[in-house]
Amino acid sequence: MAASVATAAAAAAAASQKLSPLTTPPHDKPFCSSFSKTLLKPCHPVTHTRKVHWTGVSAASKNPISDVISDVSDDYDDKPREECGVVGIYGDPEASRMCYLALHALQHRGQEGAGIVSVHDNVLKSITGVGLVSDVFNESKLSQLPGDMAIGHVRYSTAGASMLKNVQPFVAGYRFGSVGVAHNGNLVNYQSLRARLEENGSIFNTSSDTEVVLHLIAISKERPFFMRIVEACRELEGAYSMVFLTEDKLVAVRDPYGFRPLVMGRRSNGAVVFASETCALDLIEATYEREVMPGEVLVVDKDGVGPLCLMSHPEPKSCIFEHIYFALPNSVVFGKSVYESRRAFGEILATVFPVDCDVVIAVPDSGVVAALGYAAKAGVPFQQGLIRSHYVGRTFIEPSQRIRDFGVKLKLSPVKAVLEGKRVVVVDDSIVRGTTSSKIVRLIKEAGAKEVHMRIASPPIIASCYYGVDTPSAEELISNRMSVEEIREFIGSDSLAFLPIDSLKEHLREDAPNFCYACFSGKYPVLPRGKVKRVGDFLDDGLSGSLESIDGGWLSGTRN
Repeated sequence: MAASVATAAAAAAAASQKLSPLTTPPHDKPFCSSFSKTLLKPCHPVTHTRKVHWTGVSAASKNPISDVISDVSDDYDDKPREECGVVGIYGDPEASRMCYLALHALQHRGQEGAGIVSVHDNVLKSITGVGLVSDVFNESKLSQLPGDMAIGHVRYSTAGASMLKNVQPFVAGYRFGSVGVAHNGNLVNYQSLRARLEENGSIFNTSSDTEVVLHLIAISKERPFFMRIVEACRELEGAYSMVFLTEDKLVAVRDPYGFRPLVMGRRSNGAVVFASETCALDLIEATYEREVMPGEVLVVDKDGVGPLCLMSHPEPKSCIFEHIYFALPNSVVFGKSVYESRRAFGEILATVFPVDCDVVIAVPDSGVVAALGYAAKAGVPFQQGLIRSHYVGRTFIEPSQRIRDFGVKLKLSPVKAVLEGKRVVVVDDSIVRGTTSSKIVRLIKEAGAKEVHMRIASPPIIASCYYGVDTPSAEELISNRMSVEEIREFIGSDSLAFLPIDSLKEHLREDAPNFCYACFSGKYPVLPRGKVKRVGDFLDDGLSGSLESIDGGWLSGTRN
């Protein structure tokens, strides 16, 4: 991927309406353009107990011809990526198996690593591996994880030999026992916390912000254990939804702004379940009870569920992209149906930016629900104009004679019977760099479409995310560099329109102030300070050495 590091000015908002020189606030841009202009691995530095057992599993490569394999992920996956998903289960005799199934349901949140930690006879045992949940776990592995408590994690990460040891949950030992942790999010004050801990003698083996949390817990003088978590979390800034596991407790915590989702449910046998999305609860037949509230700590033990307030919390700033792209449509996130949100976004686009057309299609799979909403509101039939292949991995053997738009053609196939001679509206959830959109437009036109009108079910993305989402630097975001008309010319469509941010907020009504729109405005609820870890293109949690030696994997932040 492109190795561009954001400047401080592009990375965070300054005073109102003062963005980077490359950035035009979205409300100053037209939202529609048309051609006609009418429209720890275990954290071993602090491991002091033999009770912790860890097993690593690496998914075997199915293709030995690695030197002729092309990475095609960039050709199609030009989307922001959610970093991970977490699960926690207490009081189920098959906790690890339930955790395994719940991780399957969260596989869309992370597909490059998975892990489970369980507790049996006061021993924490961890199995982690590279690949999909089904690659990492089988009957034999799950049988090694007995007990009625477990936590699990799926994640994205960079590829490489050191990737395995960075798959969570992390397990660490400290003077009073052992603790496992699975973390979804990103800490914006990681660098300053690490520097302070190192000055006081802490030794780090990774660049993972999760390791900072473990160090803070280990040095805390608070008792009992969950108060160590509370004290540690009070020092954290940024996004974190975490589940902790000890010999006798399961603890769930969510940051005071509630950036990342975390829900609680209960199975018919009384087992308590935490998960990033309700779709995980549905699969294991757990009934959704409520969200873990922003700033809340929930401690589950033999006495039941005990809520604690982490700290006085400000106005929530939940990630709006959960409803636009990340979460599954069948999930309830931040108390709202994801399906209903996306359908409404499509209806808004049809109302605000109508266009004469014969058929509405979606870029599968994330654009489907918004396309259904657009078609219903416009009174135009929705059809499958693009068929997605679900059997193509991130790499593929490319023929010596290069095929144009190879990656997109592997994953998306146009249906000529639907497209030929038609005026087509194409609904997608977002445009990031614009490279994939241009290839999709070309694919549809080559299939015989008379006109191609792009409708995007989100506002233009002009700024990077620092709260646990893999986004490119601001310079790589096409909406930060071009107007809507310039983007339309770049991707080659006959018209282009984005969901207006004012219409998005109007749809959310009284809940509008409770969402984070930083990627659309550059105005950050929690300003990044120093250099903030980037979760995708460069980050390798296993890199050792000084922070300066991995400078290319960081985005500059701004001090208020």
